[in-house]
Amino acid sequence: MAQPRQDTQRKAKAGDSATAKLKQLEPFSQGPENQLTTNQGVVIPDNHNSLKAGARGPTLLEDFILREKITHFDHERIPERVVHARGTGAHGFFELYRSLSEYTRADFLQEVGARTPVFVRFSTVAGSRGSSDTVRDVRGFAVKFYTREGNYDLVGNNIPVFFVQDAMKFPDLVHAVKPEPHHEMPQAASAHDTFWDFVSLMPETTHMLMWVMSDRAIPRSLRMMEGFGVHTFRFINARGVAHFVKFHWKPKLGKHALVWDEAQKIAGKDPDFHRRDLWESIDQGNFPEWELGLQLIEEGKAQALGFDLLDPTKLIPEDMVPVQLVGRMTLNRNVENFFSETEQVAFHPGHVVPGIDFSNDPLLQGRLFSYTDTQLSRLGGPNFHELPINRGVCPFHNFQRDGMHRMQINKGQVNYEPNTLATGSEQRFDGGTGGFQSYPQELESPKSRRRSPSFDDHFTQATLFWNSQSSAEKDHIIAAFQFELSKVQLPAIRQRVVDNLAHVDPKLARKVAEPLGIGAPDAKAAAGRSGFRDVRFKLPIDASAALSMETTGGGIQTRKVAILVAGGVETGAMKIVQQALLDAGAICKVVGPHLGFVSTSSGQQLAVDFTYSNMPSVMFDAVLVPSGASSAKTLAMNGDAVHFVLEAFKHCKTICVIGEGVELLRTLGISAPGPDMPAVAGVLVGKSEPTARVQLGQDFVAAIGRHRHWSRANVEAVPA
Repeated sequence: MAQPRQDTQRKAKAGDSATAKLKQLEPFSQGPENQLTTNQGVVIPDNHNSLKAGARGPTLLEDFILREKITHFDHERIPERVVHARGTGAHGFFELYRSLSEYTRADFLQEVGARTPVFVRFSTVAGSRGSSDTVRDVRGFAVKFYTREGNYDLVGNNIPVFFVQDAMKFPDLVHAVKPEPHHEMPQAASAHDTFWDFVSLMPETTHMLMWVMSDRAIPRSLRMMEGFGVHTFRFINARGVAHFVKFHWKPKLGKHALVWDEAQKIAGKDPDFHRRDLWESIDQGNFPEWELGLQLIEEGKAQALGFDLLDPTKLIPEDMVPVQLVGRMTLNRNVENFFSETEQVAFHPGHVVPGIDFSNDPLLQGRLFSYTDTQLSRLGGPNFHELPINRGVCPFHNFQRDGMHRMQINKGQVNYEPNTLATGSEQRFDGGTGGFQSYPQELESPKSRRRSPSFDDHFTQATLFWNSQSSAEKDHIIAAFQFELSKVQLPAIRQRVVDNLAHVDPKLARKVAEPLGIGAPDAKAAAGRSGFRDVRFKLPIDASAALSMETTGGGIQTRKVAILVAGGVETGAMKIVQQALLDAGAICKVVGPHLGFVSTSSGQQLAVDFTYSNMPSVMFDAVLVPSGASSAKTLAMNGDAVHFVLEAFKHCKTICVIGEGVELLRTLGISAPGPDMPAVAGVLVGKSEPTARVQLGQDFVAAIGRHRHWSRANVEAVPA
């Protein structure tokens, strides 16, 4: 009888030993910091490349490491979007200029003049819903086409390239740019250690960094920025012939930007600046428009470009493949309910229609999985397509049933295929040659986690972008790098960034490094770091005018002009100039010392729209100071009015003064042109005599049309 007792004792000891071992494994114990694993503890062999069918092949669904990483990332915010949380949207239509049947069988791209309803959502990427519109950031530019063959979503940005080449790195990028996890700061800003630590170790981000540090990242208006599909897609025509395609949206108002000081001030004065601007423009009937442009490349000629079209960190210079304008998009209706429409809209790059297909871009391939997963989490289940804003305008039928938030009431007993119960005879669905057909592309082998050597050039196009900028634009890029890196606490990170920039342009790197308290840029140091590949593919061009924002035209439609007044203002010449502005499509607002009215020099009452303090100069594109000795004297003695003009001058905006208004310039220390003084760029001085008024109005319109006057000297010394 002793044997069972001994067995029990042995089992108890064994159990105690096992329990002791389990206790040694504390919940969520941290593994070695020099090794990455899955959530199940499986060592990850490569955290930079997804599993693909050949180096340039599609990403494979069996990549459980990528799926786990992306799935976790997609569900990290509830219910706010992980990225693109702050946005605004509007309805409109797309009208086709010319048939594209030669390239695609997509129904909405066949008939000239055909109009397709659209919904567009603009957004910032990094900030939360409560952040400001005017932060330095990439802008989302997503268009949902409600076509007769189903919804097509063109999900892009206002910058044509991206930070990383493979979706495997997307969660790392966003983690790095978001507020740092230990204290949740800074909000909606890339100027901090974790972002620059990440990008300094990832040379593939260099081209995108050049764009984000340029004026493109602080647009004047959502109506004045370009949009891009970013990825390379395919058009497939009725004969099955494919062309690679890149999508562009070209704003009819031209592409224009804020200056950095102005963007920062607007963030405090009106954090809804871009959203308000879009809403008010549509509400007032000033419908914004963009033209859709395409770059089309025969598949057999893609290799001759000198870079890989599957690489999302590259663009196709317009000098090499011109953009063909094929249609226009007009936004003409604001939303009725922000939450129901703008917040609940669900975009997906995988929402394509027959005639449009994907390429093997490894970033795009990951997004095809990620967007569905994100919408399931954000909108509560698989039926988000039934929300009114997401419904197609064409009939649809399948046997998907039930789930959270199901809205359609499906009738009958059949919810499967094939069946005989629906019609009494066998019902079997066979699409045949109709419907969506994937392009029959031959795939490489073997499957592997590696990147094609054709992705190795990280600097040629960054250099092309730098060479394409005007002198003022280059100064802005240098200043942006300096500002961002000055916020980085660790000098070694600043050093790595400027070492990388030395591979873009040595002068750029030296200028960025000057005020940062670090060593001179060292290109060899960058080249010696792990993962660095200094490969150059020769481009046939050294610069491209399309990459600059300096000369974009667009007129002055919807530009806002402040008319600065005080008691005793003379309105004769003012009204002539004001009418010239209105005829050119500008919006004029009278800004005075108080709301209500001010008395003019003739004793009449002039209505005031805003005050100097509640609508500062950063909200306007130009300033008009009318004549009137009493008005000019009052303005010169009012600190808010003085600051208004100084700030506009500092931001290189057009300023027009009439008659005695010139005295205000002298009071401010701004040299008014005269016999012994040269003209100041963008500062117009006119006489109040009737013969000079019409010409002054025309000159003022032309000067505003230049957007900014970057040649204006010594603006850094202006105390505003």
